[in-house]
Amino acid sequence: MRLLIVFLLLLFVLLGAAFGALNGGLVHYDLLVFQTDLPKGVALLLALAVGWLLGGLTAWIGLGLRQRRLARAQRSADTSGNGSA
Repeated sequence: MRLLIVFLLLLFVLLGAAFGALNGGLVHYDLLVFQTDLPKGVALLLALAVGWLLGGLTAWIGLGLRQRRLARAQRSADTSGNGSA
């Protein structure tokens, strides 16, 4: 199993290197505050990383809000349950 994982990892590394080599052209970005030229592969990896981080942050915040709501409902149930006993 470990050999299969190493093989797949090497395959994706080689595919990523080939993708980067075939897309070596520069992309110009003007972000009002600064301007930059990045290779297409780097721009794609940056977009992927930013999307991954924003998705993780969104999931983390959503989970925190859900846990807070569940805790509030539990406290409410405990309070109403103790008063009627």
